Amino acid sequence: MGETVMAGYVLITDNLDPVCIKILEENGYTTEVRVGASHSELLELARGAQAWIVRSGTRITEELVEGAPKLQVIGRAGVGVDNIDVEAATRRGVLVINAPDGNTISTAEHTCAMIMAAVRRIPQASASVKEGLWDRKSFKGAEVYEKTIGIIGVGKIGQAVAQRMRPFGVRLLGYDPVLSGEVADRLGISLVSMDELFAESDIITVHTPLTDSTRGLINTDTIKRCRDGIYIVNCARGGIVDEKDLYEALESGKVAGAALDVYSSEPPESELRGLLEHPRVVATPHIAASTGEAQTKVARQVTEQVVQSLKGQPVSAAVNALAIRMAGRREVRPYVRLSEILGRIAAQLFEGHVDRVSIRVFGSTPAAHLDVLSVAALKGMFSVLVTGPVNLVNAPVLADETGLGVEELTLSSGEGYTNLIEVQLDSGSSARRVAGTLFGEDDIRLVRIDDFALEVRPLGYMLIYENIDRPGVLAGVGGVLANAGINIAAMALGRRGKGEQALTVIDLDDDIPQDVLEHVNRVDGVQNARLIRV
Repeated sequence: MGETVMAGYVLITDNLDPVCIKILEENGYTTEVRVGASHSELLELARGAQAWIVRSGTRITEELVEGAPKLQVIGRAGVGVDNIDVEAATRRGVLVINAPDGNTISTAEHTCAMIMAAVRRIPQASASVKEGLWDRKSFKGAEVYEKTIGIIGVGKIGQAVAQRMRPFGVRLLGYDPVLSGEVADRLGISLVSMDELFAESDIITVHTPLTDSTRGLINTDTIKRCRDGIYIVNCARGGIVDEKDLYEALESGKVAGAALDVYSSEPPESELRGLLEHPRVVATPHIAASTGEAQTKVARQVTEQVVQSLKGQPVSAAVNALAIRMAGRREVRPYVRLSEILGRIAAQLFEGHVDRVSIRVFGSTPAAHLDVLSVAALKGMFSVLVTGPVNLVNAPVLADETGLGVEELTLSSGEGYTNLIEVQLDSGSSARRVAGTLFGEDDIRLVRIDDFALEVRPLGYMLIYENIDRPGVLAGVGGVLANAGINIAAMALGRRGKGEQALTVIDLDDDIPQDVLEHVNRVDGVQNARLIRV
């Protein structure tokens, strides 16, 4: 055991597996366990904390981070770090560590169990027997053998589900925007489009993050595209399945059964009772990751990483390690932000499966930090496309795991700009390219989309559409936005020539509801209108 430099104690403020304290004590660390402490008590406790380990129950705010002068590392026994102000920790140089792999197996096993439970109606049959009944006819189920299972989101958990369901003799379909064909082949998964997955699956299980693009992904429209008698399973995030639409599809018989572990509100609100009590629904209280083994794994993983960090040793699950390294380099931070924004925009513009990402830079500062800017672009892209938290540490790992090709190049010309960063996403049949520059430390400009040169600040909401360069198109779009009460903040136009194909980017002060976006698409001359959230 290496020498331990004691600067305080390790603070634990959520219930953790006993292995956590055992590991700390074996390494000579004093622990202060205060589960359920008030905010004022946490302020006092934080002053002496050298490290702080939590689950999801404690919210570590900027105030708590700033009030902890000895704090070196925060450990989150789990995946998400939404309850930790990572930005505040980064500014202070406090390492934030999580346990990204600890609950993969538990969640995958629960998903498989939910599939079987829904198809064979096991919970309903069990409840019937416990009530003293012997009603075999009411619980006629189906075999999963030779059925087609569609997996939406083939990340770590989706892959683990595929590995476990394949021996049942099923056909596996997968939709994932970045999984390589090589990895899919190894798992026995046929990569298909979302439309093909909906049309051909007998069972659909979702394993995506809850984002603007996946909210309500399973809805009346997508269910209509499915086979009659489809089964729907959600052990990922509440809100991906539109619960009202699912209930109506169950009532009509279009959906044969559903299995839900997560909900749009937790605990579920009263209006969900009809769905939860439906005779063909299996419902569990967000317990997919709640196994003794999973809790032991995440506690062990995060505690071992905390100990390594306190001893000055390298760690593998740091959320903000690279960010901390860059935080002291004022000249690089704006380019990191620009690269991330370009990755986010490119991912939202791209349609289909991404095979390769190219990051190209021009200028002395970007060129000197190409590796870091490449990671930032990947972070921006993956934050749109994949399940789970994405950060500057795990973005390259995600690229490697999915078999994504990553190309880093230095440009010979900056197209008239002193510094330029370009991100391009490619598949076998399509490509999207975006480029940006800095006019000042905080003045980010988007200067190219595909072959269209333009100049606009990428703000919170951007409406982007193709159009014929002729009078009246912009007025038509502006009228739709005005009628919806949406204000235009700025606008840029790129065109190939007078009266030819053009591309318009409009910065907006507010989000656009889906029905308003559809109305924009119906404006004469407008094509492929979409909302980009920066």
